[in-house]
Amino acid sequence: MNRKNWLLAAGASAVLALGLGACGDDDEGGGETNAPEGLTGDIQIDGSSTVQPFAEAAAELVAEGSPELNISVAAAGTGGGFERFCAGETVISTASRPIDEAEEVPLCKDEGIEYTEVQVANDGIAVATSPDLEISCLTTDQLAELWTDDSITNYSDLGDDADTGEALPDAEVSLYGPGTDSGTFDYFTDAINGEEGLSRKDYQASEDDNQLVTGVAGDGGGLGYFGFSYYEQSADQLNLVSVDSGDGCVAPSAETIQDGSYAPLSRPLFMYPNNADVTEDPVKGFMEFVVDNYDTIAEAALIVPMDETQAEEAASALDGATGGGK
Repeated sequence: MNRKNWLLAAGASAVLALGLGACGDDDEGGGETNAPEGLTGDIQIDGSSTVQPFAEAAAELVAEGSPELNISVAAAGTGGGFERFCAGETVISTASRPIDEAEEVPLCKDEGIEYTEVQVANDGIAVATSPDLEISCLTTDQLAELWTDDSITNYSDLGDDADTGEALPDAEVSLYGPGTDSGTFDYFTDAINGEEGLSRKDYQASEDDNQLVTGVAGDGGGLGYFGFSYYEQSADQLNLVSVDSGDGCVAPSAETIQDGSYAPLSRPLFMYPNNADVTEDPVKGFMEFVVDNYDTIAEAALIVPMDETQAEEAASALDGATGGGK
């Protein structure tokens, strides 16, 4: 697929409006849930494409008890989601990074929007190539060079594979990554390139991780980065690249992401409910369900769940916003 056509495809909005009828018993998300009953009204959610599958899974599970509740889940990117949230257009913003203190916090403050940060899951940023591009492991220095220096036009320019010690493939560089509104872009550029927003510009960008997966998988020389859950959903179409941050090559997995050994590309995922809405249903009931059933929702969404300590902190944060009563 050429660059122009790919970018046209990537421009499609990643918005899912869920027609929430009861979803039955055929989901593969795991255990029993205490879906809240009788919730009605509307909940507008927008933000991170990485958190989108988790939010969608939560919405579908809530529908089992509250089929008349309408939840829309969009994926404008973390930055785009905060813009809408701070303008009062949504009641929950999803994010793959904390809200930005310099720009987004003042934006919400100016509009009188108060919020609570609630961690809901964990994620690792996966680096992947097409199956035709045999790269086993890259160091963080190699990744930084690849993603900041546009004079790197062939993977062999980066030297040897950090795992095998053999020369990296003699193949033209073709890169895919999130757009600048994405929290994944912010996190990766900060953690790998050393400065948030610092990145070479000659790559194919999209806020939709599915578009990135499709691009990488269909491009013989394709390499990209996106949320680990999107790699898992398309693992048979991609080659996963391990990362060496100085302690050897580590591949992302549920275990290495949760324990932080997949460094520096492990991170928490968040929901930010508007405090004016979270004290009452339906937002209150929805957020309490998310915090109480984080592990089942994460399993259904192929997202790495919180550990027990993180879950306790999330419950405490939400209790503080709702007044503690359930």
